[in-house]
Amino acid sequence: MSTEDLEKYETEMELQLYREYKDIVRQFSYVVETERRFYLANSVDLQVRDAGGEVYFELKLSDAWVWDMYRPARFVKNVRVVTFKDVNVEELDKPDLELPESPRLP
Repeated sequence: MSTEDLEKYETEMELQLYREYKDIVRQFSYVVETERRFYLANSVDLQVRDAGGEVYFELKLSDAWVWDMYRPARFVKNVRVVTFKDVNVEELDKPDLELPESPRLP
């Protein structure tokens, strides 16, 4: 496979992942970003650990989707991630799940 073919394949896979992400993002409560991967999850347990003065993060995610074009199964029941780099966890806004305001009575 040539370099050009590989780049074309990676571009197509990234576009496919993005389309999949757009279709499923509303099914999840959290976006989690580590130095290696990007996740969507419905449950996140983040623990800061200290091993002899060296700090690392341990994440346990459940009901998750993994952004990885080389991974055939992106939906997983449980994921455990250990990293020495920063972790970003954001709660997704779900405006379509909010109840409409009750009409005010005079």
